[in-house]
Amino acid sequence: MTRSMTAFASCETQIGPLTINCELRAVNHRYCDISCKLPERLRFTEAAIRGLLQKKIARGKIEIALNYRQHNVAGPDFLVDMQAVAAVLKATGEIERQMANPGSFSALQVLLMPGIQREPEIAPQLLEQGITELCNKTLLELLKAREREGEQLQQLIEERCQGVLQQVKNAQQRMPEVLQRLRSRLHTRIVDLIADPDMERLEQEMIFLLQKLDVEEELDRLATHVNEVLHTLQQDQPVGRRLDFLLQEMNREANTLGSKSSDKEMTQIAIELKVLIEQMREQVQNIE
Repeated sequence: MTRSMTAFASCETQIGPLTINCELRAVNHRYCDISCKLPERLRFTEAAIRGLLQKKIARGKIEIALNYRQHNVAGPDFLVDMQAVAAVLKATGEIERQMANPGSFSALQVLLMPGIQREPEIAPQLLEQGITELCNKTLLELLKAREREGEQLQQLIEERCQGVLQQVKNAQQRMPEVLQRLRSRLHTRIVDLIADPDMERLEQEMIFLLQKLDVEEELDRLATHVNEVLHTLQQDQPVGRRLDFLLQEMNREANTLGSKSSDKEMTQIAIELKVLIEQMREQVQNIE
């Protein structure tokens, strides 16, 4: 299964009085780079979250962010720090004694002051378990998104692989005419050399023409690399690096074919091959 490195997923859960939201973002990266953005209250779960992501993701820059909302309701979950209230009242009393016209404030205003309301205690084990389950659920959604985009990338690459094979076929069909033209050139050179013998020049001409003739090897290797790309796309593991290597090799063969070409149509075929290969390389950069 081909997987993209780019995706986004978001999930939410309720743990006691907390509503916790998890967001996962993934983009291209050569290695697996995980960044955790957690509020201080949830920081102790970072190691478990990293371990969970590292088991499922091989490549990509991964950013996970957790946020929570506190639900304060009447009842046992509504906690007030009475020591903080006493400290506030004592401080305000001392301040009022220094004021000419001290004002008054209500109990509700005191409750709204920072630090007066306490967050309900949740057992760390329960909190970590809930967050781990939430992150795992979000991760599964992220992986599904990666697979959906990966299927599209795979289809694009497979289409261009067929384009490369067609260009290889075009080159092979063009070769007989190219060889005939080279034979004619060689015959003309030999006739010229018979009139004015120069064995060193003849040897140089032979070597030059033989190099131009020898493109079958490049065409065969291109076809072999394409078949290997198609095979690699079917593997159920990260294949991005292998595909990148194969496309580098294909680009090298296309360059060699272009440099050896002495025919306008063969040169155009080499250009088309390079365009198709470059399009595939752009797609492969996004594959895990």
